[in-house]
Amino acid sequence: MSQGTDGPLWIPGPERVAASAITALIARVNADHGTSLGDYAGLHAWSVAEPAAFWREVWRLGEVIGEPGSVALENPGQMPGAHFFPDARINYAENLLRPRDGGEIALIFRGEDKVERHMSFAELTALVSRLQQALKAAGVGIGDRVAATMPNLPETIAVMLAASSLGAVFSSCSPDFGERGILDRFGQIEPTVYVACDGYWYNGKRVSIGEKLRAVVPKLPSVVRTVVVPYLGEAEEIAADLPNAVSLDGFIAPFAAGPLAYERLPFNHPLFILFSSGTTGVPKCIVHGAGGTLLQHIKEHRLHCDLRPGDRLFYFTTCGWMMWNWLVTGLASGLTLCLFDGSPFAPRPSVLFDYAEAERFALFGTSAKYLDSLHKEGVRPIETHDLSALRAITSTGSPLAPESFGFVYEGIKRDVHLASISGGTDIVSCFVLGDPTAPVYKGEIQCAGLGMAVDVWSDEGQPLRGERGELVCTRPFPCMPVMFWNDPEGAKYRAAYFERFPDVWCHGDFAEWTSHGGLIIHGRSDATLNPQGVRIGTAEIYAQAEQVPEIVESLAIGQEWDNDVRIVLFVRLKPEANLDADLEKRIRAQIRTGASPRHVPAKIVAVADIPRTRSGKITELAVRDVVHGRPVKNTEALANPEALELYRDRPELAT
Repeated sequence: MSQGTDGPLWIPGPERVAASAITALIARVNADHGTSLGDYAGLHAWSVAEPAAFWREVWRLGEVIGEPGSVALENPGQMPGAHFFPDARINYAENLLRPRDGGEIALIFRGEDKVERHMSFAELTALVSRLQQALKAAGVGIGDRVAATMPNLPETIAVMLAASSLGAVFSSCSPDFGERGILDRFGQIEPTVYVACDGYWYNGKRVSIGEKLRAVVPKLPSVVRTVVVPYLGEAEEIAADLPNAVSLDGFIAPFAAGPLAYERLPFNHPLFILFSSGTTGVPKCIVHGAGGTLLQHIKEHRLHCDLRPGDRLFYFTTCGWMMWNWLVTGLASGLTLCLFDGSPFAPRPSVLFDYAEAERFALFGTSAKYLDSLHKEGVRPIETHDLSALRAITSTGSPLAPESFGFVYEGIKRDVHLASISGGTDIVSCFVLGDPTAPVYKGEIQCAGLGMAVDVWSDEGQPLRGERGELVCTRPFPCMPVMFWNDPEGAKYRAAYFERFPDVWCHGDFAEWTSHGGLIIHGRSDATLNPQGVRIGTAEIYAQAEQVPEIVESLAIGQEWDNDVRIVLFVRLKPEANLDADLEKRIRAQIRTGASPRHVPAKIVAVADIPRTRSGKITELAVRDVVHGRPVKNTEALANPEALELYRDRPELAT
């Protein structure tokens, strides 16, 4: 039920709470472990205090296929160094392709080219079988890498499943990456097989990547076979121009579908290699293990999202964002995955809600930026679409502004569980996310994840309440990276997460506990502003600035000035708006009133575009470097690197 503006925006009804998987788990833990847990807070406290017992319960909840072994957690006091299920043997693909009705729909795809496809479980299994045999014939075995430059197609999931069934390691990026971006990633991990599409659609345009592949493939000397997947109808033609290349049809033609074989391997056997999206150098190659990824995603899908077998799960994501990996694990819980590739606003702003209505999504996952854009475009699905099947909306990528919380309940659906979630590529999952049994408050993430000992610490390593500090995790968890690629001593790994506070994971988010036990993420701590020594999160400024009707989006940095730091706010305005003295005054008044006088920018500068990473996050650090005349080392991480030139040598910032 939705609520008024003074209290919670939404409170789950008693029937929904009673029927939730969290309530069922509380009852089971009480019965089996002699506890008397009463609510989510009690369950979370138990999950952190008794990690071995908790993660065994997740294994049991997910009916994980494999042998768990006799030990659930080894070296629990070490981080890094703890090992979950050290004797376990599992295969990720075996758990995603667990037996079910062959006619059941496993994957639904919609593309901007008007393609609509439904792939049954039997069809998916048959394709994975043929791909498994083809990859094996190409020499792919345990520990080899299979890399893919692909749209969010059913074939991408099938290739990943075939690779992981053999014990190979899968890594992907989206086809809009440039030549340098692809090579910076896959050149480091030396794949045996490289899979790429012939092109993609975006914003009504057909984009061939044939020329890009002709440049990339010869520079990946480890590749023994390149497979070109048809999407534009050019796969055969492109494959003919590449060394040791074949179309997808040609790759699997020699093989008939048959029973699948699975390599059961240790719990921490590498499954995915994901890449940091920052602009401070060549991307870090973050290796995630099969067991930790599987258990963490089962926990998040089944408990935090309250999804059930047969539900339809949608996340708007590319194959270059960790939410794609999160999405595909939904098969392990018997979910039907709804895939989309293209612009979420083409040919009209309602396209994803058309899809949600037609396929009856149970969960609609997206980014904070998308929800903000819908709001600004005046799109109101609550008035135009039947979303009666929709139980949950999740948002990530950047902090969800309080106004966007209100928009979801006013403009999309009143009775829906809205969960702002936050974690990242580093853990291929979430530290903080939703609780379907608890109220939703404007601007707040509801809770820390089960089994995650999340806290907020001061610079001195002391827990903070009601104050802002560093988001940390004080105890081991199974989805910690197995390692960084090409980091044999683990020095880069330890420096990334454990240098700030020994034996404690420091995530790099600037966060704050709320009085409801929820959290607010104030932005990345490395982008935090420090005027006069006061730490200010950029998200706090955006939340106020973007309430001004003329502002489409904004970006704030700290500029070194007069032996201190001053706040500079860049704003992208609506086409008809101009940054005159009146608008500047209103922007400053909004920020002063809504945040504080310390948040008010010293300079406000209008720009035509704001640079973003390929996963949609604005990149304050790259802009900060340009403003200070420093080089940006990895512009390939950006979707629109040309936008950086808009910030160079701005006369407004010289005085």
